[in-house]
Amino acid sequence: MPKAAKKKTKPRQQFGVAPYRSLPDGGLEVLLVTSRDTGRWIIPKGWPMKKGSPLKAALREGFEEAGVRGDGGAEIGAFEYVKVMEFGRDRPCRVGVFALKVTEELEDWPERGERVRRWFSPAEAAAVVNEDGLKEILETLPARLENS
Repeated sequence: MPKAAKKKTKPRQQFGVAPYRSLPDGGLEVLLVTSRDTGRWIIPKGWPMKKGSPLKAALREGFEEAGVRGDGGAEIGAFEYVKVMEFGRDRPCRVGVFALKVTEELEDWPERGERVRRWFSPAEAAAVVNEDGLKEILETLPARLENS
C-alpha cells in the first residue's frame, strides 16, 4: 500500500517594504533591518491587517521595524521563506514586497531597541540577505522601480 501523501502547507501571506532613497549621483540605497531573533538582515515585513490594504500593512511594518515613512508604491515582487515559530511548527510564508520611497527617517520608533537598521547599495543588500527570492528583488531593485 502506498504511503499517504504528505500534506503540503500553504504559505501564509505577509507584506513587506523595500525602503529606498535616491543618491545625488543617480544611484540608490535600500534600508535593511536585523531580525529580532537571529540578527540576520531582512526587510521590514509582517502579517496582514484585518482592516487595511496590503500596502497599508507593509507601510506600517516600515514604520514599526525600521522607523521610516514615505511614499508607498506598487508591489515590486514577492519571495518565499520559512518563518521559524516560537511555539509549534515553522510556517512557509509568501511576502509581497512594496517599494517605499523614504521621505522621513525617525530617530525613535517602536522597535528601535530590538533591531539595527543600515543603508546598503542594492548589490550589497542582496549579498547579505538569506532568501534567494529577496536577493533577486534587491539586485534588480532599480529596474523594478522604473517599471512600477
